[in-house]
Amino acid sequence: MTGRLAGKSAIVTGAGSGIGRAAALRFAAEGAAVLCADIAADRNEETASLARDVGGTALAQHTDVTDADAVRAMAGRAVAEFGSIDVLYANAGVIGVGSVHDCDEAEWHRILDINLTGVFLCGKYVLPHMLEAGAGAIVNQASIGGMRGVGRLAAYCASKAAVIGLTKQMAVDYGPSGIRVNAIAPGTIPTPLIRGLWAQGAGLVQGSTEEELAASAGQVYPMRRTGTEEEVAGVAVFLASDESGWMTGSVVTIDGGKTAT
Repeated sequence: MTGRLAGKSAIVTGAGSGIGRAAALRFAAEGAAVLCADIAADRNEETASLARDVGGTALAQHTDVTDADAVRAMAGRAVAEFGSIDVLYANAGVIGVGSVHDCDEAEWHRILDINLTGVFLCGKYVLPHMLEAGAGAIVNQASIGGMRGVGRLAAYCASKAAVIGLTKQMAVDYGPSGIRVNAIAPGTIPTPLIRGLWAQGAGLVQGSTEEELAASAGQVYPMRRTGTEEEVAGVAVFLASDESGWMTGSVVTIDGGKTAT
């Protein structure tokens, strides 16, 4: 690695698995001190240990992003341990199947609470520290599902569209203070969350093995494959680094060409 985040401190939410774990490991390998935050304590501790194994500085913080007190504690620990918060990757999220007419109301609220309110709360309690420092980079996790309709994912698409709108609004408010806010909008990434949906028969993909399911899902993309967690983590590193110093309010798609069709 090239030390693109050397000297920076970062929080990654949803770090216990999937894109969050890949990003935490990449941030650490690039020189950042990383606070790994996740509601799944065991998996989160494992991520922090793996980040240290690649030579990074990493700590685990048990965090429910829908709990304001937990998010406030997360931000406070990062400052106490690292002295500052230079980067926030608000990645934690969930997905659930349902159209508007048959979506369970409790499930609707659960998805919106984690995917949208969780991003809001992370920003709310991290931003005061960035405002005091006069600098910072926030990366919010969106999805191409927030840019186009995806069948049977009403709550998920609504939450991710709202994250895109919130990202642009935050960029306007905090740009004058030296704080950049961007979003990543991936296409299908076979994370444990997505593989779980496939196992339930959701997503209109065909196959009996993970490889067959991923190959089937990839056929809707011009590049004829799904993406990887590491590819999304690479975009996150770019947006967190000084290389993207004049980018704010942007939504970076990483989708194998899907939104170009």
